[in-house]
Amino acid sequence: MRTRSIAFWFNAALLALLTLVPLYASLASEPFLMTFMSRVLVFAIAAISLNMILGYGGMVSFGHALYMGLGAYCVGIMASHGVNNGWLQVIVMMLACALVGLLTGLISLRTTGIAFIMITLAFAQMFYYLFVSLKPYGGDDGLSLEQRSNFTLFDLSSPTVLYYVALLAVVSSLYVCARTVDARFGMVLRGCRLNERRMKALGFSTTRYKLLAYVWSCMLCGMSGVLYANLTGFTSPAYLAWTISGELIVMVVLGGMGTIFGPLVGALTLLVSEEILKAMTDHWMAILGPLIVLIVLTAKRGLYGYLLDWDKARSRREALWATRNEDGGKP
Repeated sequence: MRTRSIAFWFNAALLALLTLVPLYASLASEPFLMTFMSRVLVFAIAAISLNMILGYGGMVSFGHALYMGLGAYCVGIMASHGVNNGWLQVIVMMLACALVGLLTGLISLRTTGIAFIMITLAFAQMFYYLFVSLKPYGGDDGLSLEQRSNFTLFDLSSPTVLYYVALLAVVSSLYVCARTVDARFGMVLRGCRLNERRMKALGFSTTRYKLLAYVWSCMLCGMSGVLYANLTGFTSPAYLAWTISGELIVMVVLGGMGTIFGPLVGALTLLVSEEILKAMTDHWMAILGPLIVLIVLTAKRGLYGYLLDWDKARSRREALWATRNEDGGKP
């Protein structure tokens, strides 16, 4: 009988612990923990979306925070006009992110490497200054959320409800990502990352596959913006800043590019480390930076990659023992 992998039990334990966070926060009277962990989940959604194009497609988007900001502003602007229907806000967000992602993707995917990075950054900065110029919606000062999103059966004004909605979004994103990666679409996408010229020679329209992955990633990242606006009760051009895009890349690389649970592990590790180091010293960045560099240099697939490597080593040992036993049992 084949035993479950270490990664499987880690994934199950992590999701179980995340499920119990509201209960612990309530018993320990720690409302900050609920807010903080909700923020972790929101950024995990954005990191998962980026991992789809970065980890599996090899597309280094340095402007992915654009779609997080778009999602937040869809909620903020509609709420300022008295529209707090969550379903309608999500539909508008998906249409906006899909349209912007399609237009920017058609231009960006004509390039590769540093050119792709700079074009995605340029689009993000363009929208950043666009929202700064929107004085009716707060401009540089941002826009307060007058009403939280209402989804008829529930609304996001409750921290517990918001947390579990974010957790459900994370689990759903992980599931869809896992199914997509193992499907034909995911295999073609990974093939494009490894050798796009060969994939074209095999008859695949690589640009079409990459564009579809890019648009899907933008829409998922927009969902993180919807939740983030409801979490903070505020939306600002700062949500589109290049520093946020940089943090998302760090989360993906730190957790493990091209792994399903890596972005969640990366978001959790980075944000928890920041909070712990901030409590210890004002110079926390001088400590966190070298730690990230050390992890990146020692683990090609990030922190989650350690578990995958451990499982591979164990599988090889089990296969070796099985071979030896078979050889020993021969007459």
